[in-house]
Amino acid sequence: MSTLHVDVVSAEALIYSGEATFVALPGEVGELGIYPRHTPLITRIRPGSVRVQKPDGSEEFVFVAGGILEVMPDHVTVLSDTAIRGEDLDEQRANEARSRAEEAMKNAKSDVDLARAQSELAVLAAELAALRRYRGKK
Repeated sequence: MSTLHVDVVSAEALIYSGEATFVALPGEVGELGIYPRHTPLITRIRPGSVRVQKPDGSEEFVFVAGGILEVMPDHVTVLSDTAIRGEDLDEQRANEARSRAEEAMKNAKSDVDLARAQSELAVLAAELAALRRYRGKK
């Protein structure tokens, strides 16, 4: 069975490193699926779920808040400011942060404040969707 090496890296740490038979993640213009020997590619990714299918059939699940994807025929690297393993996602924390972002949108005093709050809200919505998806896989 052919595999590729996958690294998911946040600003703070290496979140996942291992072999995979398939990787799926949210590309800038749609969902990307990567198999071993994929054509080289560099692109931005949106907030969402990175799903790594391991050679034994199990899956690793990581939420990323956007970032950069580099694909080589035998290696995939995902770079994101924020990356959280599926089992570490915290629904209560995300819901509280979403409430704060919604409040910040209501109280925005400038277009910059509004855009910042909207961006944060979009990331939190993607995180909550990733959490629901992760729980559905378990």
